[in-house]
Amino acid sequence: MARAGAKGAITADPLDFTGWPEPGWERLQRFAETFVPMPKGVGAGEPFVLRPWQLEIVKGLFPTEGRPRTGLVSLPRGNGKTTLAALLALYELFASETAAPQVMVVAGTEQVARHTLKIASRMIELSPELAERAHLLQASIKVPHTGGELVTAASTVAALQGFDPSLLIVDELHTVTADDWEAATSVAGKRPESLTLAISTPSDSQDSVMFDLVKYGRKHADPAFYFKEFAAPEGCDILDEEAWATANPALGDFLTADGLMSVAKTMREAAFRRYRLGQWVGSEDSWLPFGVWEKRASDRELEPGEKIVLGFDGSASGDSTALVACTMDGHIAPIKIWVNPKQPGWRVPRGEVTATVDWCFDTYHVVELAADPWGWRSEIEAWGKKHGARKVVEYNTGYRNRMGPATDRLYAAVIDGTMTHNGDRVLAQHIGQTVATQTAVGAIVHKDKRNSPRKIDASVASIVAFDRAAWHNRKTKGRVVSF
Repeated sequence: MARAGAKGAITADPLDFTGWPEPGWERLQRFAETFVPMPKGVGAGEPFVLRPWQLEIVKGLFPTEGRPRTGLVSLPRGNGKTTLAALLALYELFASETAAPQVMVVAGTEQVARHTLKIASRMIELSPELAERAHLLQASIKVPHTGGELVTAASTVAALQGFDPSLLIVDELHTVTADDWEAATSVAGKRPESLTLAISTPSDSQDSVMFDLVKYGRKHADPAFYFKEFAAPEGCDILDEEAWATANPALGDFLTADGLMSVAKTMREAAFRRYRLGQWVGSEDSWLPFGVWEKRASDRELEPGEKIVLGFDGSASGDSTALVACTMDGHIAPIKIWVNPKQPGWRVPRGEVTATVDWCFDTYHVVELAADPWGWRSEIEAWGKKHGARKVVEYNTGYRNRMGPATDRLYAAVIDGTMTHNGDRVLAQHIGQTVATQTAVGAIVHKDKRNSPRKIDASVASIVAFDRAAWHNRKTKGRVVSF
């Protein structure tokens, strides 16, 4: 088995393709089944047998005569995009008969681009024939017999200088700017025959180079541009399994329906349509589906002495400020939301906010007050001294690795009906004005635009309170609670 790092000279003979099909899709298919094992998941370690939908893509990219200069495959998550890209890279390096093939994988960051390198390296490690004919290095793969090399880079003009790829793979095109895409295609165009292939989920904005390419692919039958889009029908129900199958060719194979159902119930609708249904939905969608928040309203009232967690999101000046309670079983009730009455020079009444915090500690069993410190650090320190430093904690709502999972937790509870709220009108308004951007760590909530008058402070405070109430439940019960 090959190991990462430099090793002695290659002693194995070159791979013999005598009697094989000429370079093209048929050779690629045979190469995969003969030399390339599946690196992980279903069929790990077994020969890479191309599924019909994968073979359709391969035929379009590697026809027997000639090949397109540009390719775009739009495919939802979970359908093996990176694994397929790694296979294409190995074919180019070992079997394409391209003179000194150079495969370059680029993405918005080099860290993302290296995912393909890692999978390609794992395929080689699992293949005795490939392993004894390649050098696996930390940042590249070298194949001395063909003069081939696979390298990775961020998709920036500076990072791409000096390369001459015969196959350029752009991973997650939606993260690449128009300028960087132009730089990438110009670099890949140096050879008489070269291919630039982008494999990506849709972007979160139609104002993107990827959507421009999608529109071109939908309208033009250009032999120099291969385009394949997997997407559910527009306007379909997100729980429609026939729509799932249309968008996800791997469904029923290495992508399971129960896994998709779980994701559909816990992911923001716009994000599910984009990442799992391959649809273009934009980034200005509401955080919650229309009408679902109202369905969770309850006439329940907080009882004196009841255990609660408080979430606080404050403004430093004339914006709104919110103090929201969450019970230990997931009922959300605003204590007070201070809103600018549209009076010039109005400022959040800090003294009143402090008095309300004190009243909460006197009236309820406050397990914790979690407060965003921006603009309120001195007050938070004073609250901690008065009510206990362990009960008053800072919660930085700008820290994505914390807010992303917290936002998804409340979203899932709203969708599943495992939380309630008291029907507060201002809170409902803030919830309705909240939009979200899906990231690798979860949905990040924000206003519809910078300096927007549409406030969302009560939404943020609710997310904080719900998150910390769940944390205390896990701590005290030793398990994750249902809400």
